[in-house]
Amino acid sequence: MSDTHAKSVAFVRETTIPQSAPPMAASGPVLWMRTNLFATWSNTLLTIAALYVLYLVLTATMPWMLNGVWNTESLRACREVLDGTSGACFSVLTERWNQLLFGFTYPSELYWRPGLAFALLFVAAAPVLFFDLPRKLLFFTAIYPFLAYWLIWGGSVLYPLLALAGVVVGYLVYSKLVARNFAAGFFGGIAAAVAFIWIGGLLIPETASDNAMLEAVPSRDLGGFMLNMMLGVTCVSLSVPIGIALALGRQSDLPIVKMICVVFIEFIRGVPLITLLFVASVMLAYFFPPESTVDLFLRVVIMITMFSSAYIAEVIRGGLAALPKGQYEAGDSLGLDYPQKMRLIVLPQALKISIPGIVNIAVGLFKDTTLVSVISLFDIIGMIRGPILASTDWAGVYWELFMFAGALFFIVCYGISQYSQWLERRLATDHR
Repeated sequence: MSDTHAKSVAFVRETTIPQSAPPMAASGPVLWMRTNLFATWSNTLLTIAALYVLYLVLTATMPWMLNGVWNTESLRACREVLDGTSGACFSVLTERWNQLLFGFTYPSELYWRPGLAFALLFVAAAPVLFFDLPRKLLFFTAIYPFLAYWLIWGGSVLYPLLALAGVVVGYLVYSKLVARNFAAGFFGGIAAAVAFIWIGGLLIPETASDNAMLEAVPSRDLGGFMLNMMLGVTCVSLSVPIGIALALGRQSDLPIVKMICVVFIEFIRGVPLITLLFVASVMLAYFFPPESTVDLFLRVVIMITMFSSAYIAEVIRGGLAALPKGQYEAGDSLGLDYPQKMRLIVLPQALKISIPGIVNIAVGLFKDTTLVSVISLFDIIGMIRGPILASTDWAGVYWELFMFAGALFFIVCYGISQYSQWLERRLATDHR
């Protein structure tokens, strides 16, 4: 009886059965292709057509690139090496890389200075872009613009120190006026900083550059992709705070401040950038005192910054308009004054909403720096269209040079885009 009862008792496993691998069609690359490439008949046809177009492009370009020549000194020598076969003359890149990156007049023995400034840029930008890093690093971020100016231009260290002191004076004026009105405090701080730097520059003796620690390099010697990077980083960094001030000024209760901001934004947005660059090249010098010599680079920075700040102001104004009125009322109910309400409640949310628009303008602005070639500034496009193609050694080389320039711009713009997407995921811009 006991044996029969023992045989009727169900078997109870004491260990779990090992997990089986999912079917090949339900995981891995096969699942991804079924989901994204061959989900429906229409997607399948589009995928096949896209693969065919990609095949045609690769079969036409890959032999040309793989047969490229890198070690000749002229286009004629490159064609002799190719001997009628299809291939690229990448030798122009190996011979003229320094002109493409630094221009044709920047001293070659000083290339380490802009290279060091470029490397330090990542150190200075890290605590701003990645807010998990220690806040103590912001001290280096604050002094980096003046250090980079001294490294690239050289000359007396008194000028960057004077500019740093002017920024400190402007911040003190801003902190005194911002309690009344943010826009008034911001623009008052800028005016105080500019006045301090202007007066201080007149007091610095002309012999200060003779005892300089670094050899001075005139701004007219700047060129190549270095010039594009300098214009892009400088103008974007300046236009964001100015755009915030313009957006807040447009919503100000002070009629004069609001009118000035509205007129500035609408006028700048209604004028093409290339027109403003011609104004910077020809007319802007007349707005300075006759004895002053404001170089072209500074005038271009002023105009590009004005142009981009007007567009950023409208993007931020859209972010401010997207916030419900209750956010403003919440700050009032907490007893916060205007600067505190904007800094702690309103602007963090508005800027979070405005990230895609700000990044879009930053990418467009960086690409628009190539327009300076029309006013005789030899950026990377100006170098290609000017000295390089004007040389008899490389007359007729186009694809290789413009592909190199496009690759550099793509790397920078793609990096900015990827960072913005990471920042949006980190801040969860689709949730408030």
